[in-house]
Amino acid sequence: MYGGFFEVEKKNQKINELSEELNDPNIWNNPSNAEKITKELSDLKKLVAPVIKIKENVEVLKQFNEFSSLEMDEELKLQFESLFKETSELLKKEEILTYLSGKYDNNPAIFEIHAGAGGTESCDWVAMLARMYTKYFDKKGYSYEMIDKQDGEEAGFKSVVYIVKGSYAYGYLKNEKGVHRLVRLSPFDSNNRRHTSFAAVDVIPEFDNNIDINLNEKDLRIDVYRSTGAGGQGVNTTDSAVRITHLPTGIVVTCQNERSQLKNKETALKVLKSKLYQIELKKRQDAVNNIKKDHNEIEFGSQIRSYVLHPYSMIKDHRTGYETSNVNKVLDGDLDGFIESNLKGEKQDETI
Repeated sequence: MYGGFFEVEKKNQKINELSEELNDPNIWNNPSNAEKITKELSDLKKLVAPVIKIKENVEVLKQFNEFSSLEMDEELKLQFESLFKETSELLKKEEILTYLSGKYDNNPAIFEIHAGAGGTESCDWVAMLARMYTKYFDKKGYSYEMIDKQDGEEAGFKSVVYIVKGSYAYGYLKNEKGVHRLVRLSPFDSNNRRHTSFAAVDVIPEFDNNIDINLNEKDLRIDVYRSTGAGGQGVNTTDSAVRITHLPTGIVVTCQNERSQLKNKETALKVLKSKLYQIELKKRQDAVNNIKKDHNEIEFGSQIRSYVLHPYSMIKDHRTGYETSNVNKVLDGDLDGFIESNLKGEKQDETI
């Protein structure tokens, strides 16, 4: 159970591999790569620890099972119930993690909220959403920083932008992207009429600035040939020119300006790495563009979730049908039900 469902063996194997890499004293010759490996190792250990705890708890629960209900006194029953509840909650959390298998799910998130139609009403709605989400970030133990904001003319914000960091920040937040609709009695209307406001949430993964280009020898074809020149004493009569072909991409780089074949090879490899770096940058930008391209226009009818505070109390997600009448709890950052139902729905769609 523990190996198959949570892939503990695979994670432990990766932990051992990363630990061996960090034991190599040369690893810190490339600090950015070393930090990347250290973070990956730390994240994996955090993932494995709860599964080990679940396994230990199950073994203890088996021992409780050997007692009949008549043999257990009140203290033992309370211990059993407490351990059973703890184990159930751990299992639920681990189940949710199995839905977070997207390529960028473990990245930090760039989280934006923008006011839609409704003027001051919508700006105030942005402020309400900002409060709701920052309370959710706090509950998850995420660190976050407001990197930009535009104040509303009378109240609230026209827009706010956060960088959110923590375990699977983007994975948990990605489905919050879309239009959020609020229906309430307006505090800005002297006649206390009901108003509808809109705000759009946009979420994209944040990428670090470090791109490690590791060239595998088997991916390279290196040819040497005689340099061409205009003649005279400067003509290179040795096979010092170098042509490197990167087989996966078909990129060809040549260098012949040095008399040394070794120096020409070093220069050609630098040029090749630069070209591959540009390709990787473009891939990342394309990934962001693909994520952003389905951003809906902020308008009535395109909302993903409605928050109705009047004439009744109900918050409903229009994608999953998940709803609750406890609006204050949600606005205080209790979003687990909405986020988890979307993650489960997303996984089910993938298997259809």
